[in-house]
Amino acid sequence: MKKSPLQIARSWYLPKTPAAFQGNIVLAEGAATESVADRQAIKALFPNTYGLPLIEFQAGAAPAHNPVSVGVILSGGQAPGGHNVIAGLFDGLKRLNPANKLYGFLGGPSGLVDHKYVELTKEVVDEFRNTGGFDIIGSGRTKLEDPAQFDRGIEICQTLGINAIVIIGGDDSNTNACILAEYYKQKACNIQVIGCPKTIDGDLKNSFIETSFGFDTACKVYSEMIGNIQRDANSAKKYWHFIRLMGRSASHITLECALLSHPNICIISEEVEAKNMTLYDIVESIVQVIVTRADAGINFGTILIPEGLIEFIPAMKRLIAELNDLLANNSDFMTMPTDDEKRQYIKGLLSPECCQVFRSLPKGIARQLTLDRDPHGNVQVSLIETEKLLIEMVAKRLAQLKAEGIYKGKFASIAHFFGYEGRCAIPSNFDADYCYSLGYTTAVLIDGGKTGYMASVRNLTAPASEWIAGGVPITMMMNMERRHGQLKPVIQKALVNLNGEPFKYLETNRKEWANNEINYVYPGPIQYFGPREVCDMPTCTLLLEHNQNI
Repeated sequence: MKKSPLQIARSWYLPKTPAAFQGNIVLAEGAATESVADRQAIKALFPNTYGLPLIEFQAGAAPAHNPVSVGVILSGGQAPGGHNVIAGLFDGLKRLNPANKLYGFLGGPSGLVDHKYVELTKEVVDEFRNTGGFDIIGSGRTKLEDPAQFDRGIEICQTLGINAIVIIGGDDSNTNACILAEYYKQKACNIQVIGCPKTIDGDLKNSFIETSFGFDTACKVYSEMIGNIQRDANSAKKYWHFIRLMGRSASHITLECALLSHPNICIISEEVEAKNMTLYDIVESIVQVIVTRADAGINFGTILIPEGLIEFIPAMKRLIAELNDLLANNSDFMTMPTDDEKRQYIKGLLSPECCQVFRSLPKGIARQLTLDRDPHGNVQVSLIETEKLLIEMVAKRLAQLKAEGIYKGKFASIAHFFGYEGRCAIPSNFDADYCYSLGYTTAVLIDGGKTGYMASVRNLTAPASEWIAGGVPITMMMNMERRHGQLKPVIQKALVNLNGEPFKYLETNRKEWANNEINYVYPGPIQYFGPREVCDMPTCTLLLEHNQNI
């Protein structure tokens, strides 16, 4: 395999870890836990894994480490640092007992069901340390929700002598891990299940999961490109750049990138919903900034847009909720031969309010809302080109204002979508360290006989030696949500907190950023070598949440 000089240099990087990892570890159990909401319903669904205690690692006498075999699954979309989770898991297992084995299920959860796997040896793992991507074993989006799938997992685990399964994924994947842990506990088949918090979207977080891995790297990659665009805009002085960023269910990426780069406009979906804004309101807020800058002779700027914006506009959210319910397992709709027939069929089923919103949409957007759906039956918001929709509406409104003599500028625009560029980047030092620590934590939880837990590493704004490792019961994070027209147990997504310090920082500075391009920040590429303040710092979001300056 041909490697770049950076790849070779990164292969020698030794991740920094919590001081607790340097000696013997004991698992200290805290208080029993409860779910964040719907406690009776969650408890009834997870009688064997509900109410487990929090776990924190502490130094102590070395217990006996019986040999175990572990299977690992990469689930869902890629995120920088996944390979280091596996490296930390492998090293942790081998340190606890050299006889321990690690197997990787190929292609995501389907590898468990279809019995496709490979043994992960030192030679294999060493090739992927500190690298981006999930290509060591591949990933997939197969949902583990059918007892027949669970039983197929039991078969391969018994064949290989696997005692534990590690699922590295986001909120849906870790919900699957919780369901699997409960099923295997009910079956008394002696198979543990541990989850690991992955998603660049940043919406898998709480007081014990301070951030999901990959978020730091992805935001730094996007912010480098935003900074480059801002420098170009300030040089050419003639384009408005509408930049849509990943993050369907929450605006954490958009907010973090704004904190890093200081764009002229940053739309936060959660704010739009809280203020009950319409699509017209959003367009007017953008137009106001463009007109004000044009009055000062400035006809350029940058606008950051979260990809999930459409779903947070209250009227659109109600429409999407109705569509999700109406089209879940709707065979009549699926067999209709033309888009026009489907459109007319839907209009006949919608409530009057939602029908009016649906009729007002361009046909392309309406089609995306009805035909392109994810495996969970929900609208694929990432396919909706919101930045182009906003450009079209803003241009139309500016033309009206120009005819009225209010707008005297020149509007030229460029649309961007930053998504896949950040998912498989070489992980930052922070993510390389954090992911390795998560993997090692997972190994210790398995060795301690735990199941139904998610690996947790906290105190992340401190140097890595001061990080606190342990485990959080997955049921603690769960609530009931409507999926496919039915209430299902899922991990509660963490949205941007409008009362939190990161958003307050944006709110305080956004007017100054809107009117003055001297505030542009150019983050540049991720740095891997140098002082801590250049190479190892966590996100602005984490720093502000911990009352530290950025």
